[in-house]
Parts: sequence; C-alpha cells; structure tokens
Amino acid sequence: MKIAMIAHDRKKELMVKLASAYQPILKEHELFATGTTGLKISEATGLSVHRFKSGPLGGDQQIGAMISEDKLDMVIFLRDPLAAQPHEPDVTALIRLSDVYEIPLATNIGTAEILLRGLQAGFADFRNVVHELDNKPLSF
Repeated sequence: MKIAMIAHDRKKELMVKLASAYQPILKEHELFATGTTGLKISEATGLSVHRFKSGPLGGDQQIGAMISEDKLDMVIFLRDPLAAQPHEPDVTALIRLSDVYEIPLATNIGTAEILLRGLQAGFADFRNVVHELDNKPLSF
C-alpha cells in the first residue's frame, strides 16, 4: 500500500517514534511524506521515503493531489491541535479529500497505531478489493 506520513513541527519526534516502532510493517509498503518529516523518518529508520515539499510550501497539497488521483491508500497526519498553522486551509483540504476518496486517515498517535496494526492484520485490504471490482464486470 501507499502510505503518506505528515507531522506538524511539535509532532515530528512522535512520528519518528511511530515509524521506528512500526518499521517492520512500514518497510513492506511505499512511503510518502512531507519534506522534514520524511527526512527525519528516513534518517531514524533507514526506510525509503519519497519526500515532497514541506507542508507550508505545498507538500500537503502534493499529497492531496495523490489522493485525488487515487494514488494513496492511507494517511497518517499527526496534527498539533494546539498550535495555529499558517497553512491550515491546506490541512483542512487534505482531511476533506481523505473523506471524499475514502482514504483511512489518522490524525493522532492512537488512531495511527490502530491503522498500522490493522494494515498488518489485513484489515485494509478493502482498497485492493474495490480496485479489483472496479476493473471487472459484476456478475449476478
């Protein structure tokens, strides 16, 4: 699966801890991240991460574009709800796109852990099933 990982400044270390703890699961998937978050994950874990621009410079929008083109399967976005973000409209748009395209989205560490454990258990396979059904005629 293709997983995007984003973290606001005060959540970057928490994202690194998450990626380190779940490195055995994450290494089996294609990872994408905004600039600094991706660099920190890659340096700490050795995981291969495709890095976009930083969030305020358009990285959130680049990930949003992938969602709208059905090129992402999951988003982990550790947000800082206590700090004002200069690119808050981009953040809101990314969350909206995740809902529109039915992409599993975690915005806190608890939900992120459940998504990653569910991914390992095969609970996120619905994306593959839907894609298979989209490409086959239904028989009744």
